[in-house]
Amino acid sequence: MKKFRLTTFIFLIAFSMGSIAGQAKGAQISYKVTFPEAQAHYADIEMKISGLNQKATNLKMPVWTPGSYLIREFAKSIEGFSASYKGDALSAVKINKNTWHIGTAGVSELTVKYRVYAFEISVRTSVIDASHGFLSTSGIFLYPEGMLNQPSTINIVPYKNWDKVSTSLEQVGNDQFTVKAPNYDILFDSPIEVGNQDVFGFDVAGVKYEVCMYGGGNYDKERLKTDLTKIIEQQTAVFGENPNKRYVFIVHNYQRGGGGLEHLSSTVLGASRDAYGTERGYEGFLGLASHEHFHLWNVKRLRPIALGPFDYETENYTTNLWIAEGFTAYYQDNIVRRTNLYSVDNYLDDVVGNFNMLDNQPGAKIQSASESSFDAWIKFYRPNENSANTTISYYNKGAVIGTLLDLEIINDSDGKYSLDDVMKYMYTEYYKNRKRGYTDAEFKLGLEKFAGKKLDDFYKKYINDVDQVDYDKFLGYAGYKLNNELANSNTPSLGISSSNISGKIIVSAVARNSAAWVDGINVNDEIAAIDGTPVTDPTAILNGKNVGDKINVTVNRDGKQLVLPVTLLKSTRVKYKIEAIADANAKQLEVRKRWLRQ
Repeated sequence: MKKFRLTTFIFLIAFSMGSIAGQAKGAQISYKVTFPEAQAHYADIEMKISGLNQKATNLKMPVWTPGSYLIREFAKSIEGFSASYKGDALSAVKINKNTWHIGTAGVSELTVKYRVYAFEISVRTSVIDASHGFLSTSGIFLYPEGMLNQPSTINIVPYKNWDKVSTSLEQVGNDQFTVKAPNYDILFDSPIEVGNQDVFGFDVAGVKYEVCMYGGGNYDKERLKTDLTKIIEQQTAVFGENPNKRYVFIVHNYQRGGGGLEHLSSTVLGASRDAYGTERGYEGFLGLASHEHFHLWNVKRLRPIALGPFDYETENYTTNLWIAEGFTAYYQDNIVRRTNLYSVDNYLDDVVGNFNMLDNQPGAKIQSASESSFDAWIKFYRPNENSANTTISYYNKGAVIGTLLDLEIINDSDGKYSLDDVMKYMYTEYYKNRKRGYTDAEFKLGLEKFAGKKLDDFYKKYINDVDQVDYDKFLGYAGYKLNNELANSNTPSLGISSSNISGKIIVSAVARNSAAWVDGINVNDEIAAIDGTPVTDPTAILNGKNVGDKINVTVNRDGKQLVLPVTLLKSTRVKYKIEAIADANAKQLEVRKRWLRQ
């Protein structure tokens, strides 16, 4: 019986591959999306394909969404799949995790129906409830194998009193609820918001911008229009053009929200609805909007060669996310600084925040920037209790690298060039002229073109290895230096992170080479007592203790009580602050002015 099933399965795959090759390129594809049970988080999809001329058709669901480098297995949310021709059922067999094989011999058209459960609140996944429907399209729409270049039309039937659609997809005629995509790369890169969102717009240099706000909030529309315009103008100046005719900000405002995901002509932002009312909260939103909007150039068009055309069925590996995401993280604040919406002091706080984050991560001595990028698929989006000890963020390390390279180029060119010139050159050379992504070596050559020298040593130390960054060297170009405010402290540390769970202090992480690491305190241990004194306040457990003291830590582990002798070590945390050099020379002051756009 097992042998028969395996043979049948192999036959189906072989039959599928042979028949798909003859698919009609003139097939017409349409979708109808309804929400009969929006309150239960469902969308019903009806897909129609006409112009078929093949024995079989394979329908597939992407396994990931571009910009979020994790296999998410969207097909897990599909149910109720059926296929028919003029009302008569067709043979439909699921042949792997994301593929349905449909017998279409002798039929010219096909109707497929299925349901999608959508209730994962994030900027990269679909969520549907009675208040709105957010369709992250790569997790909603099946595509016919071999037809990624085919256009499609999407008709949306709104739930109850929903009255708006926000998407970068082109509207068909005068019906806002019917849109079209020229191919699946565009469809999967164009999320759709349906509901009663607050929509307002503005124009920047001939490009029409739409902002749609779901969830309410204390935002000021006119202030947002003004400030987003300034940011967009500064970003456009870097590349010399804005390739869009229209761009959409989809903003989800929750009690506590965050994150963003870039798309070709739109972005999805997560925000806290009441954070717009504080200056730092508002600045945080501007930084997020700046980051995702900058992506319309960096990664959506100027991209690592592995990131397009996309393979939607498996990982798309690149070692260059420190450029795609890291440089974008660098520019998000640098651009806002140029608008004067950030003060110099606030901007320098953001810069030094990246330094602090990197150097306080034990993984910075283990994982390089290029490794962090390549392993994003298995590490960055799947953190565990030991991740801080073994990994870094390519966002964070890439932002640091962007800072260093911008200062290096400005200094070595006597202010003639900056990282801006590299980005514009690479965008023009590879996206516009060569119409493809860049390789590792090609981006390095682009940097060297404007640095005026080889960057082999820089790449070796800071990109492909884990050398300690010489911050003072690079900051010194601009007449700054780094001060570690904790350099002379002698604070003892256990090296643990903990959570208070029902009054119990539970270890959630143990830092590499810390006292807890060396002497065997484990994640999930309950810290019950120190030297026999019960622990109730995790912030006070080392009061009165000194570096080098030997203490007895009582832990409850898996229902057993253990007493662990621990020798307290000195805290290795850093707290950097950027300070101006008192006697900075004329060149340093000029580099500073160029860097900070003063």
